[in-house]
Amino acid sequence: MKWSSINGTILGRALLAFATAVCLAVVAACSNSLLDEVNPGPGAAGAATVSGKEVGDLVATLVVAKEGPMTGYTREKFPHWDTNKPEHGFTGDLAKYTKCTSREVMMLRDANGKVTLDAKTCDLTVAAGGGWQDHYGFIDKKTGQLGPYKFITDPSKVDAEHIVALAEAWRSGAADRDEDTRRRIANDSMNLVAADPSANRSKGDQDPANYLPPGNFRCAYVEHYVKVKVKYALTVDTAEHTALRTAVDDCLRRGEFT
Repeated sequence: MKWSSINGTILGRALLAFATAVCLAVVAACSNSLLDEVNPGPGAAGAATVSGKEVGDLVATLVVAKEGPMTGYTREKFPHWDTNKPEHGFTGDLAKYTKCTSREVMMLRDANGKVTLDAKTCDLTVAAGGGWQDHYGFIDKKTGQLGPYKFITDPSKVDAEHIVALAEAWRSGAADRDEDTRRRIANDSMNLVAADPSANRSKGDQDPANYLPPGNFRCAYVEHYVKVKVKYALTVDTAEHTALRTAVDDCLRRGEFT
């Protein structure tokens, strides 16, 4: 039977869906191999850790597709905060905090100065001079200029920012994934960074076509964003793909990618 005779039928749609799933699985497998080569661990917020070629190669593996609808989305579809499991990527000294949540461990990772996390109670203690330095920055609406970076000493006033916003992940394919995959997206160390709430709110759930950090985290943000999308085989729309390519080129010109 020719494809033209079954295209549009229930069987045809099922075959197309199966083929799409297989393609995404192949892309994910190849992309994860690339991620292993460029060391996906994010570390604390700061400078980019890979070359422009490496990020560019990852961008090239992204599947370009129209964004899906927000139908059915809630943040609860992405279970968080999970306890600190090896799959979430908090390695080294951070791995011992198994009773704590991914948010609490991320807070310790991104802290400046004397900040400690009790491995038993998971209480964060901030000593004099300790706290969290926002790296995102935000544009002051009155002046149109980059506002002063905030240093936050109260853990409750720090946002745990998802670099690939959960709503963006939903539109990019996570709506069709199982709950365990969405849990991993929400708790992945690569997708988490401590941020000033004002900077975080200015982003919302926008993708790079509409938002990139105006401050000094821009190139590291692009690196993390691309790695998360590749790792979970999340798609990008045309404008988003173009924006990512432009951002990589800009980071190269600025010398933040080698």
